[in-house]
Amino acid sequence: MNKIAIIIGSTRPGRKGKVIGEWVYEIANQRSDADFEIVDIADYDLPLLDEPMGAASGQYTKQHTKDWSKKIDTFDGFIFVKPEYNHATSPALKNALDYLYKEWNNKAAGFVGYGSAGATTAVENLRMIMAELQVADVRAQVRLSLFTDFENFNAFKPASYQEKSVHAMLDQVIAWSSALSVLR
Repeated sequence: MNKIAIIIGSTRPGRKGKVIGEWVYEIANQRSDADFEIVDIADYDLPLLDEPMGAASGQYTKQHTKDWSKKIDTFDGFIFVKPEYNHATSPALKNALDYLYKEWNNKAAGFVGYGSAGATTAVENLRMIMAELQVADVRAQVRLSLFTDFENFNAFKPASYQEKSVHAMLDQVIAWSSALSVLR
């Protein structure tokens, strides 16, 4: 059975990603076609990339990188729960992605974006990064708007149709994770 990480892609104080990630996890756990786990990059306390060698070498010298590598390597696919900062992905998520290379390869990814316009531009930014990391990103994505899925831009109250969007994305991530298993 595929193992899918739901990665909380922000470390910012007051972030909305954690509650959104827990919501995605609750929906995902209604399914029996994969195992899901929340992975919060804040728990890994990754400093600004500090490895002396490029990630493609796999020669990690720092314990935090080795721990991050060990965790990410266990997954077959990923759901990135990510905010939009200035039309791009969060710096914390970009940093966490840059620490590793082979651990991401030949796996599938889906996106749950949140921001004023559902983080659409930030997801497109992240798709380019996924291509370089040899991650197959799926078309279906969840677009959460600060205007319609949050009360007073703060309390998370997703529109009822959003659960269907989560399932559509999960369907694709699980299918692609299975298909890519021959390459892993």
